[in-house]
Amino acid sequence: MKKLAVLAGSVLLAASVFAQTNLSLPEGTALKMRLDNTLSTASSKIGDPFSARTTEAVMLDGKVLIPVGAVVEGRVTKISEPRRLSGKPTIGIFPESLALPSGERYALNATLVDTDRGRGTDVNDEGQFKGAGHEGRDKIEIGMGTGAGMLVGGLIAGGPGVLIGGAVGASATVGHWLGKKNSAILPKGTGLIMELSRPLELGGATAGQ
Repeated sequence: MKKLAVLAGSVLLAASVFAQTNLSLPEGTALKMRLDNTLSTASSKIGDPFSARTTEAVMLDGKVLIPVGAVVEGRVTKISEPRRLSGKPTIGIFPESLALPSGERYALNATLVDTDRGRGTDVNDEGQFKGAGHEGRDKIEIGMGTGAGMLVGGLIAGGPGVLIGGAVGASATVGHWLGKKNSAILPKGTGLIMELSRPLELGGATAGQ
């Protein structure tokens, strides 16, 4: 009986140690970080690496599981740079690993949910960064082109010339903007927020109390 009691105690102790050294962050846990390198639709390519460093510690039950300065590494999965009037430029990134300052390294499954870029940018449901699309100044310039065409046409041919001139002006201006690409950029130092897509198991990864 004593041997059974000792064996049972050993199992409970081992289970307790396992619970203390193998902790799990739940799905949806937010990771705040800053980019180490610039990503741009004008220069980055699918497959290019990226890295970022956590700016806030992630805690669970009073323990620091992911400290400030942990490195998130991944790759670019999508680059889209449409013509200026046909959509928003897109940068897709996929985090693959998390490296703690203590040396532990873990596979990471997370999705980008927000950035600090602002000014018309967004992150869609697929975790892709969307740059600013059709801007107000584009509409102003198109309007100016149309107005100038109407003025010239009206001076030359009167009433009908206004319509013809407007059509010509608009076509020329729209054609000009269609010929330009719309770029998106995530500069080095950009703040990112990612959320875990599945629980992250951290074995022996406590970095503080």
